[in-house]
Amino acid sequence: MRLRRLLPLILVLPWCLAATAAEPLPEPEGRVMLTVSGDITRTNGEGKARFDRAMLEALPSRIIETHTPWHEASARYEGPLGEAIFEAVGARGDQARVMALNGFEAEVPLSDFTRYGVILAMTRDGEPMPIRRFGPLFVLYPFDERPHLLNEETRFRSVWQVVRIEIH
Repeated sequence: MRLRRLLPLILVLPWCLAATAAEPLPEPEGRVMLTVSGDITRTNGEGKARFDRAMLEALPSRIIETHTPWHEASARYEGPLGEAIFEAVGARGDQARVMALNGFEAEVPLSDFTRYGVILAMTRDGEPMPIRRFGPLFVLYPFDERPHLLNEETRFRSVWQVVRIEIH
C-alpha cells in the first residue's frame, strides 16, 4: 500500500530534479569574470555560463591559508570551490581546460577540485587580486595542508589570471 502511494513520487522526482538542473543561470549584472563552457547543462548565454563577482561570491567558498611556489610568505586566499562552480553549471565531463588571460592553458581533472578542495581564489589576505598579482582568479590548491601537492604537475595546474574554463 505504501509503495503504491510513493510510486508517483518515485517516477516524478527524477524529472523534477532534471528540470531544476536545466534551468538557466541568472544573467550576470556586473563585469563577467569567468566563462564556463563545454559539457555543461546550465547556461546563461549561447552554450556558456558567465559569472560576475557577485555570482562567484554567492557560491560555496573556502579559505585556504598556504604558501605557494610563487610567494615567499603564507597568505590567506578565499574564493568559490571549483566543485561548486561545476555543480552550478551542471558539468558532465571529467576534465577542465583552464585558460588564462595570457593564453596559457592547463588540463585539470575535475576530481582534483573535489579531492583537494581546490578554489578559484578571488582574494589574497582579504583584498581582490589584481591581474598583476595572479588575479582575477587563481586555481589554488591547499599546498600547506597537502605537501605532496608541491610537484611540477600540480604547479602546472595552478593557473592564475583565469578567465575561461572548458569542461570536457
